[in-house]
Parts: sequence; structure tokens; C-alpha cells
Amino acid sequence: MAFHGWKWLFLVGRQNSFAKAWRSRRGGPPLCWKRCCHWNAGKSLDPEVRAFLEENTEVTSSGHLTPEIRLRLLTPRCRFWKEKPDLWPYGDPFWAIYWPGGQALSRYILDNPCVVKGRSVLDLGSGCGATAIAAVMSGASQVLANDIDPIAGMAMILNCELNHLNPFPITIKNIINSEVGNWDLIFLGDMFYDEQLADSLHHWLRTCIRLQQTEVLIGDPGRHQFLSHSIRSELHKVIEYSLPEYTRQENYGLTSSIVWSYQPSNSSEN
Repeated sequence: MAFHGWKWLFLVGRQNSFAKAWRSRRGGPPLCWKRCCHWNAGKSLDPEVRAFLEENTEVTSSGHLTPEIRLRLLTPRCRFWKEKPDLWPYGDPFWAIYWPGGQALSRYILDNPCVVKGRSVLDLGSGCGATAIAAVMSGASQVLANDIDPIAGMAMILNCELNHLNPFPITIKNIINSEVGNWDLIFLGDMFYDEQLADSLHHWLRTCIRLQQTEVLIGDPGRHQFLSHSIRSELHKVIEYSLPEYTRQENYGLTSSIVWSYQPSNSSEN
């Protein structure tokens, strides 16, 4: 099975199970910048996992909206582009794809550093860590990256090294519906691929805005689950980017990706 087939499973089938994982891994203890981190600058990676990731991904900065950021991704030159998906030993590597919503957010941050400069940032569903990396590059005072896949956390550390950055704090758990942290900004890209997950995000983000006046920016290329959700009526378009040809091919013809500002008209709970 070619990676094309694996990618199709990501977009159509396996994202459903990934969404269930987000919904089932509830938040745990209250969040703060010092207590919730599984990895930080002093944390070393498992040598076996590091070797596997370095051997089976390619360092690239081309074909995406942010050539300033180097990332380890799955590309046509990687072994697992053609291998059967089940042979990948660590679960579906969603983090190894630079999804178009994350690309738009990262491009916007790099072009507009004033958005994050001196502010605390949560990158929710961080994946490869590109948006968190862009926030660090643009002068954010604190950056916390979050994903439920521990291998994504390890990949983020490798990607920080590629970009000559000290690793930012990373938490590996579902923090949706957990106690709200004191963030100035929340970024999330490509998270609206499942209706129930979208409902949970909608509720939690409204709570963040109500309790902490958090600013929320969402990146999405126009997926049906996103545009048809009730949150769409509370979004304001910030900017739209035309996707590079390589990213268009990866995403079955999607041609652009949009950064949205989430501004609910009434942030009180329903």
C-alpha cells in the first residue's frame, strides 16, 4: 500500500479513532506552566525512538507555507511512504504531516510577530510543533505545546533542534475540558475533523474566553466538518493563504487555508 493509501485512511477513516482518543483522554490535574510538562529543555529522548524517527523521516522546509521552519516529516523519499501502514510501530503518525491549517497559522505568526510577542501561547494539537516553533521565533514569552501522542512530543524536540531552538514545554495528554490555564493566546489547526470533538472544542474554547479573555486563532483549509459546525457563525476571517502545489497534492486538491479568529458573541456557557 502506498502512502497515498495511508493518507487516505488518515483523512477518511483513522481520524475517527484519533478523535475518539482526544475525547477519551480527559484532562487530569489543573494546568499551570510548571506542572503540566512531560518534556522540557533538559529532557532526553529515548535513543531507540530518536534513531527510528531520524531514519524514517526526512528533514524538509520546501513545499509548505513556511520555508523558514525545518521539520522532520514523511515524504516520498521515506521508507514508510510505500510500506504498509500497520508496520509503523508507534501508531498513526499524524504529526509527520504538516497539515494546511497549521501551515496557515505558522505563516501568519511569522508574518505578524506582534500577535505573539511577549505573550503566553498554547498550541493545541501541536503535531509536528511548527506553530509553537513559529511562536518562539516570533518572540512569545511562554509557549506550551500539547498533543496526545507521545511520539509527537519527541518529534517536536527534534524539530526544535533542527531550528536551533531550546525545546519548549510539551504536555502529552488531552487538556480539552480540563481546568482552563492562563494563556493569552490559543492556536489550533486542523482539529475540526470530527463533530463530537468539534463540540468539545467549542465548549472549552468559550470557557477559556469567558474566564481568561484568551484570544483564539484557528487554522483550517475549509473542511466540511468545520464549515458546517455551529462554531462557524462565531468566526471572523483573519487571512487566507494560497497553498503551495505540493501541499495541494497532499490534501487532495485543497487550494487554500484560512486563519480564523474565534469571537463568540456571548461567551457565557449555554
